[in-house]
Amino acid sequence: MIKCLSLGRLEIPFKQGFKHASAERKVTQSILVTAESVNGNRGSGEGCPREYVTGETIDSCIRFFDALGPSLVAIQCLKDLEQWSLCHAQAVQDNPAAWCAVELALLDLLAREAGQSVESLLGLSTIEGGFQFTAVIGAESPEMFQRQLEQYRALGLRDFKIKLSGGKKEDHQRLNILKDAGESVQRLRLDANNLWESMDEALAYLVALPAGWFAVEEPLSANRYSDLRILSDHLAVPIILDESFVRREQLECLSELAGQWIINLRISKMGGLLRSLAVASSAAKKGIPLIIGCQVGETSVLTRAALTVAHSFRSSVIAQEGAFGNRLLSEDVVQHPIMFGREGLLQIDRFIEPGAVGFGLDVYKGISRTVRILQNG
Repeated sequence: MIKCLSLGRLEIPFKQGFKHASAERKVTQSILVTAESVNGNRGSGEGCPREYVTGETIDSCIRFFDALGPSLVAIQCLKDLEQWSLCHAQAVQDNPAAWCAVELALLDLLAREAGQSVESLLGLSTIEGGFQFTAVIGAESPEMFQRQLEQYRALGLRDFKIKLSGGKKEDHQRLNILKDAGESVQRLRLDANNLWESMDEALAYLVALPAGWFAVEEPLSANRYSDLRILSDHLAVPIILDESFVRREQLECLSELAGQWIINLRISKMGGLLRSLAVASSAAKKGIPLIIGCQVGETSVLTRAALTVAHSFRSSVIAQEGAFGNRLLSEDVVQHPIMFGREGLLQIDRFIEPGAVGFGLDVYKGISRTVRILQNG
């Protein structure tokens, strides 16, 4: 069924740079995988390798594709896809963003070949309705921060996430700017991107910040669950896990006090849609809330995949990030980028037609710079 698989680099310039404690970006760092069938159907998948999250780079994704791609072209149905991922579980675990791009492309193709949506292929309910998105502001200068805040406020967004820089004066200025915005900022969470090694230093810094935020993301270096529990107790707020949660098995590291934790579930870092759905299901059983997150610079391909998880687990999702589309990217991979509108609301029927097959996206084939092609036979 599969005629060929191709992998390309996505290097789309941002309209403005984005900065946080772990990185600064002005262009996407992503791969786009295309799966084509002998019938002429085409599926698309995206992955965002991040060395400081999963240890991946664009080059490591290419190596994964070269090593395992030849066996992927034999996949003909969903069962084959699931069996392949089980047989290559360690490779998938070591290369989640690379596998994410491949898996999404194959799911898109399989659904198109069957004449159904990806949700229907997976036995999920039809995606519909609205999705509420968060404003995200990087660790920019206070002047740039003010401009971005005003842009979000003009759109009517009231749910905010801001990146901390670790610069005490600047972070206090940013938070005071938000405080001065009054009731237009109804909910606020912080993201430290693993700023501190010392728990005492993190605690002292966070306690001294202006009040009004309800959670903090990754204040310490990754995977320090015991220290994070103590920090959560002292701050009396939950800890959002991102770099410290990249696979379902890490749920075992979390205490039974579900109120201490929020999981930032990003499709790329989790290793695709199927693994993300499994994580969401396990978290729901433990009563742990989810933020459906995104990597900076995601296109509509990953935005669409994330909506599948958000729709399937609406009762667990407390916030959703991404869907910036052409507000951040100089161009997207589709003609009509999936992006939030006024008040952060994204109505899916504005972007995906009823009865659309696959993920319902018409992805430009030539927007990525192709670096690998695998032919079947």
